[in-house]
Amino acid sequence: MLSNFNASVLFEAGNTKVLASVTLQQGVPPFLKGQRVGWLTAEYAMLPSATHQRTMRESTQNNRNSRSVEISRLIGRSLRPIIDLSILGERTVVIDCDVLQADGGTRVASITAASLALQLAAERWVENNLVEKNVFKEQVAAISAGVISGVPCVDLSYKEDSGADADFNFVMTASGLLIEIQGTCEKAPIAWEVFENIKNLAIQGIAVVVQQCNITQPKHQNAPIRIQKQDARHNNRTENYQDRASKQSCFSLGNRLNKQN
Repeated sequence: MLSNFNASVLFEAGNTKVLASVTLQQGVPPFLKGQRVGWLTAEYAMLPSATHQRTMRESTQNNRNSRSVEISRLIGRSLRPIIDLSILGERTVVIDCDVLQADGGTRVASITAASLALQLAAERWVENNLVEKNVFKEQVAAISAGVISGVPCVDLSYKEDSGADADFNFVMTASGLLIEIQGTCEKAPIAWEVFENIKNLAIQGIAVVVQQCNITQPKHQNAPIRIQKQDARHNNRTENYQDRASKQSCFSLGNRLNKQN
């Protein structure tokens, strides 16, 4: 496939940066051959220098990192419900998510970035007569949420996530429908009432993510995609949690931590 038939998006959430690319390829997995239906698959990887301490490049290892495999499957599961695979014929949508810089929430950032890239690619496939109509149904966004020192919080950085009492990942559609929840309690069980607070924060956070992800289509298809970065204020913060006192934004692309020198 020619590159201008596909799409890529560079997505930033605070200090986390993800490059998501979408391509359309001929052929489907063996279990779908002859069924005249398409497939979507995803691959997630983290660059060696994306984290504070360099990690080994997966291509130099005998087996793929189990975490990368698990996140790859999550991205695929999150996006298959929002495209019409019957329109593709026997072709496969391949999504590549590469983490350029990691500061927590890499999987949720990858899902949101992949959804944006898929939306752009689907429009280009129609424009170039690769498919009869748009396969993209609805935007998907994801966000992390958890409990830190007893306080429900949303959009966790690496420092917050690594010390959280409980942490969850929510994947939803732009209309507010649930696709998947991942989560666990690291230190002690939590009450259902606390989970309800976390859930409500995640719902509000994802609504802000969807609002902020306003893509400006370039005139030339090979020009870079720009995601407008706006400051979204959110007041559901607990003021006595000192480490989050400076975080006035529930979510702000490129500004999660209100970057300080």
